[in-house]
Parts: sequence; structure tokens; C-alpha cells
Amino acid sequence: MRKKVVVFSQIDSEILSRLEAQYTVVSINPKLGDVNAQIQAAVQDADGMIGAGRVLNEVNLAAVNQLKIISSISVGYDNYDVNYLNSQHIWLANTPHVLTETTADLAFTLLMSAARQVPSLDQWTKQGQWKRTVGEAQFGQGIFGKTLGIIGLGNIGAAIARRGFYGFNMNILYHNRHEKIELAQALNAQYRSLDGLLQQSDFVVVAVDLNSDSKELIGAKEFKQMQKHAVFVNIARGSVVDEQALIDVLKQHKIFAAGLDVYHKEPLQVSELFELNNVVTLPHVGSATAETRQQMAELAYKNLVDALEGRTPRYLVNPDFS
Repeated sequence: MRKKVVVFSQIDSEILSRLEAQYTVVSINPKLGDVNAQIQAAVQDADGMIGAGRVLNEVNLAAVNQLKIISSISVGYDNYDVNYLNSQHIWLANTPHVLTETTADLAFTLLMSAARQVPSLDQWTKQGQWKRTVGEAQFGQGIFGKTLGIIGLGNIGAAIARRGFYGFNMNILYHNRHEKIELAQALNAQYRSLDGLLQQSDFVVVAVDLNSDSKELIGAKEFKQMQKHAVFVNIARGSVVDEQALIDVLKQHKIFAAGLDVYHKEPLQVSELFELNNVVTLPHVGSATAETRQQMAELAYKNLVDALEGRTPRYLVNPDFS
């Protein structure tokens, strides 16, 4: 009897075809109505699940009987109730490492775009406002040789640091739950307290995981520590930042600009952020290149198939159900 796989979001068409050739596949389709109701019905006799971007917890997984694995096409796993999965002995797999460089590219894209006012000046030019030599209102912030502060020196944070250090001769500061002495030495990076990093950095990039310690890590108190010319970039998770506090400092021009790829609510349809010309807003595209998304899909597929065929997947969030 063929095992059953629930596809709970859109996935790569080639991967879907391969799954359909191997297993009985049920795809969740928002056009067919209540997504949670579809999930609840589909998981009763499912052996595996694959997808991204859905909240999966005790509510919509209560009917599981034989579910072995949820393979997420993502690095972050805050959408999943890991404690509940542990209690049910359900593996959760993710796709780390493959998106490191692409996400670091995006962080630097945001940093540079916000520093040089690229989106607003693009519109300014297209609207016919360029009638004479530009003035101070169009000036940006220089990047080369400045101080880059990175909050979270994991794989992505280190990749951002490399770009700043080798590409722009930047002084690198970092804040992390634990000092990373060997990695920091290679980048000539110096550890700072959070307040120290905020006070001394020209550019602040947040690249932490979302957990109980990092939720709303950056709020009104932290923004007050930053320099008036500073640029703030968040490519971590929206919940790491007090969004209203950020809006307030941008409105009051207490920092120069911000570049954002993540938000409290996604997709973001309406926001005061959209009314500000000193913030660059992207739709959570850190890993959104064709090559990276294909690699993520391949890795998620492999994680899923390994579990269904009796092998231990390489990338497990909860390998010990602890």
C-alpha cells in the first residue's frame, strides 16, 4: 500500500511530480475552502507532510495517527508547535545552509538600497523631479569603511559579515548569545553588548533566530541607542522587532532609514511603513532566487523520503523528540 503525503503549500512542480510517482499525494488548496479543515481531514491517515508557510499545531494535527515527518521547505520553524510534535513523536525537518548566501545577498541589498535611498530616488527620477543637480534631500549614507553591527552571528550573520569585511572594508561588530571567538577572529569582528553595538554601529543588521529570547528584542529602548545616521535592516523574523517602535523612529527621523524583508503579519497588505520614504519594504524574499528555492525543495524532498523509507533525515529540528 502506497504511503500518503500531504502537500500543505505550493511546492516545486518537479518535486510534486516525483512525489506523485512514489506516494499517494493530497494537496491542500486554499481555493477549496477552509485550509485548516482540509489539513485536519487529510492528516488522519497521512505518513508525511511537506510545504511551508502554514501554522501546524495540535489544532489542525489532532487527528494524526501515523504521521512520521513534517518536512518544511524553510530554515525557520516558528510556524510549527515543536513541543506538540515531540509529544506525538513526529519528526520536523528543515532546509538549513542552502539559503545562507542568498539571504546574505538580500541583507546587503537592503542595506545598500536603504543607505542610498534607491527606491525613493528611483520614483523621484521617474516622476520627473530631477530638474537640477541633486541636493541634500537626495543624499545617502556612505558604506565603505563604516561600522557594521550584526545581531546574530550564525551562518547568515557570518555571511553578511564577510560581505562587509571583504567587500566594503567595514569594521565588524557583533552581538550573539555566546561569543564566537574563532569565527570572529577570521572577520576581525569584535563582540559587543547589544547596547554597545547599537550605539557604535552605522549599520545594524538583525539575523537572529526567533525564540523566546529574541522576540521583540529590538524596541523603543534599543532604537534610542542608535545613531541618527544609522540604517537598520531586518532579515530575521518580524516578531524580533517592535514594528510600531520602528515606525515611530522612522517617522521622527531618529534613524536615517530601514530595510525590511520580514514583518509581524505576513503577507503585509496595509501598513504605515508604506507611507514612509525612508524604509525599503520587500515581501519576505530572502531565499527567493530560482536556484535557492530549487535547492530548498530538493532538500525538503530528500528529508521527507528518507523518513518515509526508514532512514533518518539529515536535517532534523527535533532528532531526539526532547
